[in-house]
Amino acid sequence: MSEQNHPRLGANSILSPLGAGISVSILALSVLSVPLAAASQLGLSQAETTSWILGLYGLPGALSLLLVWRYRQPLLVTGNVFIMIFVASLGTDLSWPELIGAAVAAGALVLIIGGLGLTDRLAVWLPPPIVFGLLAGAVVPFFIDLFVALDRDPVSVAVIIAAYMGGAFVFRGQLPAILPALIAGLVVAALEGGLNLSAETLSLPAPSLTLPRFSFDAILTATPVMVVLITLQANVPAMVFLRRHAYQPPARLITGISGTGTLLGSLLGPVGVSLSLPASALVAGPDAGQHGARYRAGYVAAAAHVAIGLLAGLAAAFAAGAPQALLDAVVGLAVIGVLVNALKEATRGPLVFGPMFAFAISQSGLSLLGLGAFFWALVLGLTASFLLERDGWRELRALTET
Repeated sequence: MSEQNHPRLGANSILSPLGAGISVSILALSVLSVPLAAASQLGLSQAETTSWILGLYGLPGALSLLLVWRYRQPLLVTGNVFIMIFVASLGTDLSWPELIGAAVAAGALVLIIGGLGLTDRLAVWLPPPIVFGLLAGAVVPFFIDLFVALDRDPVSVAVIIAAYMGGAFVFRGQLPAILPALIAGLVVAALEGGLNLSAETLSLPAPSLTLPRFSFDAILTATPVMVVLITLQANVPAMVFLRRHAYQPPARLITGISGTGTLLGSLLGPVGVSLSLPASALVAGPDAGQHGARYRAGYVAAAAHVAIGLLAGLAAAFAAGAPQALLDAVVGLAVIGVLVNALKEATRGPLVFGPMFAFAISQSGLSLLGLGAFFWALVLGLTASFLLERDGWRELRALTET
């Protein structure tokens, strides 16, 4: 028997996967502020917020446990962070049932595209640089709101920013700097009476399903972006990474789980279930220990996601009681990495004009024919690239086909 398949028990086969799994868990916990702030802005009830967090964390965690158990590989599906932020940015334009309808439609499209083998074609029809230009534009207001919050509540927000800066300086990338900022936010909220701990908030969540509303505006505005983020931004690069590290992820099954998990999980709240390249890099990379033992990191991370989902009531209570300025501050810091990544992807070429059109239009508030800015960001971004940089589009197509 090879050691790769049956690793000997030892410190490296236990402690390293444990450390990698804990790192992913901390990363997952640190972005919890995004749906919490969105829930507050959307005016969701505690039951709706609890169900959404259960869908974002508990459902993908449970699916990951099954994948790791079945394949003994570090296969970790999560609630797509980019989609969390994108949904939050749409909160003022679309209703909660419309957002759920758009996510349900995205799950169905992921299933269809995967079943027909059209993922590569999608990269040509909806070039990722344009989608990332739109996403960067959607994220910028959250970063700006950080400084608006600083103006509204300078002392409390300054404490959170200081915790973030201190964490970045001390941890040097070993842990997410947003973690101490989130802890500081919890402390400040508790001191201001915004953290209500009770038996009800600590009890297991009772799922609350919301019937989707399939509106023309929501599906045209949100669904294509969600599909690209699930497939081209998440699943495809994560599976490439796994294969480069001598794993054999079941691509068709993972696509099916992504589509089905997104479709059904979104009844709890809009969620994009997908692999994650940063999480895969942690649980399947060399830092997770011996090759054949790295699946244990997947167990740890998946179990942590389930635990966060089961404690959703506590998070919902924080969202309901914390001042909006504190939530805005933590979210503004949490999206910095996403914003930087989106800007890099949008400007790396070979398309430039289209992504910049999408970036600007997504922030403009443009509304024509009853369709919002994100829809027109896609349409006019694609048009700009098609008319102004045909050579770049052909180059992107050649890269996709190789």
